[in-house]
Amino acid sequence: MRRPPSVLRAVTAVLISTLLVGACVAKVNGATGAQRNHGRISTMGTAVAAPNAPQNAAEATLDGLDARIQQATQQAADSGAAISVLVLDRVTGRTVSNGNNSAIATASVAKLFIADDLLFQAATGQRQLSPDDRKALDLMLEASDDDAGEVFWGRDGGDDIVIRVASRYGLRSTGPGSDGRWWNTITTAGDLARYYDMLLDGAGGLTLDQADIIIGDLSQSAPEGVDGYPQRFGIPDGLYAERVAVKQGWMCCVGNDWMHLSSGVIGADRRYVMVIESLQDSDDRTARNTLTDAVKTMFPTGRI
Repeated sequence: MRRPPSVLRAVTAVLISTLLVGACVAKVNGATGAQRNHGRISTMGTAVAAPNAPQNAAEATLDGLDARIQQATQQAADSGAAISVLVLDRVTGRTVSNGNNSAIATASVAKLFIADDLLFQAATGQRQLSPDDRKALDLMLEASDDDAGEVFWGRDGGDDIVIRVASRYGLRSTGPGSDGRWWNTITTAGDLARYYDMLLDGAGGLTLDQADIIIGDLSQSAPEGVDGYPQRFGIPDGLYAERVAVKQGWMCCVGNDWMHLSSGVIGADRRYVMVIESLQDSDDRTARNTLTDAVKTMFPTGRI
């Protein structure tokens, strides 16, 4: 999602202040992002295994990743970019991150919450999901259609959508922006990882069939958004040898920076969740490449 320049200038100051407020809230709450009520994830810091995780060869898939993440973080910094990154192994509960779980803007990744709320309303009988609604939902997730996002946002309560989803999933560092715009929704890498994990478990309120609608759309993420913006930065081009289901977000400008956010589920068995976000004072192509290069540094073979 790339907002027109006139809109971007209007929201930049609001977004910066919202990010600062979100960061303070996260610190006050001591939120660790993906802590699970049912105990799967114990922390969103660097590599930590769940207490009851099986100690077997499968767990070794993330071995060495911590060092590669730190290398990628430094390489991004050398290019003028600040990144947040987190990888979750849903089988073992192990997470690896660069330790940056500060507040981030979601841009079009907020469309996950819009779709989730719409499907929950349909499942609980609060709303009929028409064929046109379903088509718009698919386009919103696959090709990041802003128009569909605007319609659902305005019709279903705006900021209340984010509040409802954050409540159902226990996303303690996620909330609406201060200006009522969906693209200024605030979250953290930890909260997004928690969201994907609970979505796939059916622990956030949607049935597994409904979760499959969202993940199915994300697995068909278009090479370009409806607005023509390239959508393969970060996870898709970085983990080129894996099956991925991703929701991408992009926005200029946060201060002087391009913001890119790549998030999603990795592997045919949906074992891994990854979230990576960058802020970089550069042109859009450079910023996209920086994020993709970071993923390639973490996973040089193109797979986990």
